[in-house]
Amino acid sequence: MAVNLVTVEDVSKIFGTRAVLDGVSVGVSEGDRIGVVGRNGDGKTTLTQIMAKREEPDSGRVTHVTGLNIGVLHQGDALDPKATIRHEVVGDKADHEWAGDARIRDVLTGLFDGLDLSGFPQGLDTVIGPLSGGERRRIALAKLLIEDHDLLVLDEPTNHLDVEGIAWLAGHLQARRSALVVVTHDRWFLDQVCTRMWDVQSGAVHEYEGGYSDYVFARAERARIAATEETKRQNLVRKELAWLRRGAPARTSKPRFRVEAANELIADVPPPRDKSELMKFANSRLGRTVFDLEDVTVKAGDKLLLERLTWQLGPGDRIGLVGVNGAGKTSLMRAMQQAWASDSEQQPVGGKVVVGKTVKLAYLSQEVAELPGTLRVLEAVEQVRGRVDLGKGRELSASQLCETFGFTKEKQWTPVADLSGGERRRLQLLRLLMDEPNVLFMDEPTNDLDIETLNQLEDLLDGWPGSLVVISHDRFFIERTTDTVWALLGDRRLRMLPRGIDEYLERRAALVEATAPAPAAKKTTGDTRAAKKELQRIERQLAKLEEKETKLHAQMAEHAADFGKIAELDTQLRAVKDERDELEMQWLELAEDA
Repeated sequence: MAVNLVTVEDVSKIFGTRAVLDGVSVGVSEGDRIGVVGRNGDGKTTLTQIMAKREEPDSGRVTHVTGLNIGVLHQGDALDPKATIRHEVVGDKADHEWAGDARIRDVLTGLFDGLDLSGFPQGLDTVIGPLSGGERRRIALAKLLIEDHDLLVLDEPTNHLDVEGIAWLAGHLQARRSALVVVTHDRWFLDQVCTRMWDVQSGAVHEYEGGYSDYVFARAERARIAATEETKRQNLVRKELAWLRRGAPARTSKPRFRVEAANELIADVPPPRDKSELMKFANSRLGRTVFDLEDVTVKAGDKLLLERLTWQLGPGDRIGLVGVNGAGKTSLMRAMQQAWASDSEQQPVGGKVVVGKTVKLAYLSQEVAELPGTLRVLEAVEQVRGRVDLGKGRELSASQLCETFGFTKEKQWTPVADLSGGERRRLQLLRLLMDEPNVLFMDEPTNDLDIETLNQLEDLLDGWPGSLVVISHDRFFIERTTDTVWALLGDRRLRMLPRGIDEYLERRAALVEATAPAPAAKKTTGDTRAAKKELQRIERQLAKLEEKETKLHAQMAEHAADFGKIAELDTQLRAVKDERDELEMQWLELAEDA
């Protein structure tokens, strides 16, 4: 029987006149892996802060099991700006001590690409104060993951991580034994690590079994039953469900919701995009030439990023661009944008960019464009255009498009100065789309956007007839909105990857392995044989402990009403788990020798 770690009973929290949480009751038990989703501002962070007792509720009660060791990753950090990375992450441990710890090695390699932290000026001895927010956040995450906790509460842990970092973090959390509550908009990540979902909306928390895909199935069924739910919301759920079932079958290999009614919902739903129709429309708007790069060289300062690149972006192409940080993704996009903005006069340091005469480019950069703070949301959108043609006969007014992106009638009269970071990002995107571009460059468009807004953006892009290039660490968004993936692997070349991001991660892993330094001393055949023999002995012991653990669970279920017996069995179970943890650590260390 799993121990209940945290109990939240009838909790309410009011900000101003709005109840962010209204009589919420939820619980977290041992082994739980819970993903928290919902619109920005609906109370996800507030709920997790109250759960962790970092914030007091206005009413209700939060109870922690005695001795609970809880680790929390905030959106900010509590790092000492005067301290070094070494001091915050590994403390006073000598190099041979922390370097011999398999978990520390795994965390540093996964988050910083190596034990020497070569991306920082003085490696581990770099002072934290001058570092960027993203770098500080990775340090805070590393510090947390190195420690032992019964429960991890992570608020947007994938922020500032690249595709490889996110994949590593998912694998790391899957292997940990601690319970997990994670707030994130990364839907691929939710599918990888979570077995339950909490949907926070309108002051309430709706619970679902399974990861993100299963949550979508259940939400579709709920929308079918709740006949009063608005048509637009139902259609979005139906469309995403169709995508999950048809567009990415690997996600749904272990769904917990095989609801026939949900399957019926998508029986008549066509694929998300009619590619041939969109291509035809894009050709009519753009002609044959969009961007042709001939023998192009791209630099950032003195650093050579791309060398003698010949590449073409054609009409209707939908391209996802991935790569290691600093490989040149943003620099390539900016070089193309500059060639367009200067009517092809400004060219990269080498080669030539040819831009089609009919190209009308919109560039969503990572920086949020500044607008006068007194301007209202609707005024800022109407400043560009009053109505927008989305193609295929779809036309929306500025106000209607605002509503599509979560700006209600009331919110449309909010001054820009009062908007959150996520809301400003949405407004920036809205203004770009209102200008009716036929080529769209998007650099990390998912930053600060909640899942519902991402769904709406994806739905909008499904029918958008033009050429699209997306740079993003959000795997789900790239797979959902683009047709081909191109990668910068750090070797000054651009490659198309037929198998998408999975192939990118495989290539990167192979590249890292190929360039890894050789071990200082080669093990002898005798040493290796002894290590393998010891591994086999430990594996046999682990198998026996697993059997013992299964029997103890069965006995606990049998004596559920006998609290004295349960306490005795629980003590035995904890001892078994401690012994298994110790053996698993020995196994990891021996595995390297073998």
